[in-house]
Amino acid sequence: MACRAMDFAVAIPLGICSPQKRDVKLFRVKCSVVSLTENAAVSGSGGRPWKVSDARLVLEDGTIWKAKSFGAAGTQVGEVVFNTSLTGYQEILTDPSYAGQFVLMTNPHIGNTGVNFDDQESSQCFLGGLVIRSLSISTSSWRCVETLGDYLSKRNIMGIYDVDTRAITRRLREDGSLIGVLSTEESKSDNQLLEMARSWDIVGVDLISGVSCQAPYEWVDKTGNDWEFNTNGRPGETFKVVAYDFGIKHNILRRLASYGCKITVVPSTWPASETLKLQPDGILFSNGPGDPSAVPYAVDTVKELIGQVPIFGICMGHQLLGQALGGKTYKMKFGHHGGNHPVRNIKNGQVEISSQNHNYAVDPASLPDGIEVTHINLNDESCAGLAFPSKNIMSLQYHPEASPGPHDSDPVFGEFVDMMRRVKANA
Repeated sequence: MACRAMDFAVAIPLGICSPQKRDVKLFRVKCSVVSLTENAAVSGSGGRPWKVSDARLVLEDGTIWKAKSFGAAGTQVGEVVFNTSLTGYQEILTDPSYAGQFVLMTNPHIGNTGVNFDDQESSQCFLGGLVIRSLSISTSSWRCVETLGDYLSKRNIMGIYDVDTRAITRRLREDGSLIGVLSTEESKSDNQLLEMARSWDIVGVDLISGVSCQAPYEWVDKTGNDWEFNTNGRPGETFKVVAYDFGIKHNILRRLASYGCKITVVPSTWPASETLKLQPDGILFSNGPGDPSAVPYAVDTVKELIGQVPIFGICMGHQLLGQALGGKTYKMKFGHHGGNHPVRNIKNGQVEISSQNHNYAVDPASLPDGIEVTHINLNDESCAGLAFPSKNIMSLQYHPEASPGPHDSDPVFGEFVDMMRRVKANA
């Protein structure tokens, strides 16, 4: 049997008006039918009507997890982390902060809304692979343009499913993040894959240079009207912001633009002197992947710009600020990855539900006097935000733009604008 795709149009009645006036909304359901011939070749069983295990995830602790593959084929090594988000797998796939990592989704059902080009956080996928429990056999979103498997195949990203993600997550919580190898190659033995996992390390590796832009560019797109959720308090004036791209997400730029900022995005290696020549009203140090201690050039740039203009750091930018101000960062046991982390805003006492993605944190005890901890992660009481009022610095460890959500922390962009406005007025 050759592979087939079935396309159904489904009519859904809307409202409770009379039959003559009832509206009908059509949406499309796409299903892929697995080839029996292909499965017979894979399994040697003479024709099983289901896909059989053809992939392995080998962890550095020696455990081997058999699975079924989708997306690209081959062998890939990376750090395995789990993400507790219930939605937004496409935003996760295109978040540059996941470079060098395999993302395991704790939500068991992935792929049922397919993929579209509006929800991308960057122009490509940066993660090493995707690990899920159940791959949806159909897509039912009107925004879908292709299936998750096809999307990953075109971008050479590996994925596996039918693996016990709950058991792996519990192992990661107990032992911490582990290096793993994904492979669909039968020619490689379990011992070879295990040796690959044990000989690779993500600590001390500069992952930023591989995800940053190569030349400056202007960003002008705001959050689309259909998705804009906060229109209060928009300033009438424009503020010039230079955004350092350590792996920046598009929705951070959209939110800044929506708050009245004219943004120039520059590479991670952009000299501080060139930034000051642009005469910005403020500087953003963005999110990004990996170990902040592995990019001393970025720390030096941050040091040179402190005190020059207002600064806002997000995630990696927050960690680089911590080091530049004399503090230390440390690798967390298994990090924070998900869209449901509670954070207490010490300034107003409110609790914000936040989107987080980081494996490193700033040690607040190592910071000099004058620097305030403004936010605390309520799961483990780690530092989630800093402020240095005398130097006009603010930072967050998590992602306030939070696409696809939550949006509790969005007002922080307004706080950055207020700081720029205040400094500009007093200049």
